[in-house]
Amino acid sequence: MLEARFRPIDRWPGTPTPSNNRKRSTFRASYATTLDELEKELNKLRAKDIVIQIALGFNDIRNDGWPRSSARPTSPGVIVSCETSKGPLSFPCDRFTDWEDNLRAIAKSLEALRTVDRYGVTRNNEQYKGWAQIPQSANATMSREDAARFIGITIGMPDGHILRDRQIFSDCYKSAARRLHPDTGGNHEAFVKLQAAKTVLEQAHGAL
Repeated sequence: MLEARFRPIDRWPGTPTPSNNRKRSTFRASYATTLDELEKELNKLRAKDIVIQIALGFNDIRNDGWPRSSARPTSPGVIVSCETSKGPLSFPCDRFTDWEDNLRAIAKSLEALRTVDRYGVTRNNEQYKGWAQIPQSANATMSREDAARFIGITIGMPDGHILRDRQIFSDCYKSAARRLHPDTGGNHEAFVKLQAAKTVLEQAHGAL
């Protein structure tokens, strides 16, 4: 199974495709097949800390990091980000009207980029340069509600409690930190986002 965590889209890189310019894809593969192919291509890149961003809220994502079966994205854009042997990469796609088709387009694009290596034309992974991930401040667009929701969904605590009570926030942050820290089975990106959430909520509650 693809080892990835879904997250809401914080900010779309560049200008989104206007809805009237999106089109239906000609893909016929199932969602399960798409995930298998994406996993295969990411494995070829020795990818880790894989994050798939789609237009969902934190409440639409289960504690294991995957979308609830009833979740419906508000727009079809998808961003796949990861650490790879080529460096940190990020692949956005919103060309098609369905988010699963955009995810498949990313998987097929990864396959196409990999074939470039077969012919020895590139020497320094030039084909991946356009997808180099640009570091962003994780709390640049995070509201108090988003911060509390992120911590809450990580440990199964209602976000309202985290917002209202300073001590509950402190205890929940510590529990989330133990769960998300890379040394205890978490991943780097999720832990960075947790620190951003902590900063936002410290400002809301007063520094701890």
